Amino acid sequence: MGYRLIVGLGNPGKKYQNHRHNVGFQVLDELAKRERIRLWRRSCQAQVGKGDLAGHAVVLAKPQTFMNRSGDAVAPLLKRYGCPPESLIVIHDDLDLSEGCIKLKQGGGHGGHNGLRSIIEKCGSADFIRVRVGIGRPEGDEDPADYVLRNFSRRTDAQAWIEAAADMVESLLQDGLSETMNRYH
Repeated sequence: MGYRLIVGLGNPGKKYQNHRHNVGFQVLDELAKRERIRLWRRSCQAQVGKGDLAGHAVVLAKPQTFMNRSGDAVAPLLKRYGCPPESLIVIHDDLDLSEGCIKLKQGGGHGGHNGLRSIIEKCGSADFIRVRVGIGRPEGDEDPADYVLRNFSRRTDAQAWIEAAADMVESLLQDGLSETMNRYH
């Protein structure tokens, strides 16, 4: 098999970097830091870096299209690097999981997540692995759209979740989906 494409979802720019919605970018940055993969190249509307992760050739990518148009970057990246959709790993925030809960999922719908919706639409397939990082739901009647565009309230906890999600991605590459799900779920 060629490259594994690992995509972290988020919004580009310093203004958004620590927002809940950018946890995918934050996990990707952690993976890049661990393996000294530089995300410097601009390709297919994304920041990309190539390297080796857990014994696999990977392309790490952060779409620069804003969340709702993530598929505009992901579909061309799959084509450019010759990756079938089932080799794609997408890391994203999930309102339906409690803060810090991290789950793996193969395939399925978008669950109301606009980044996933865009990827599924543009790639013509939902058959990819998702690393779902729980950010919880807002309390009271706060609009979820406002909630995801705010920083985590306890940054130290968020860093632990980011590191745990990166560990899960490494396990996924090294040990496969079933074994990783058995270990972490």
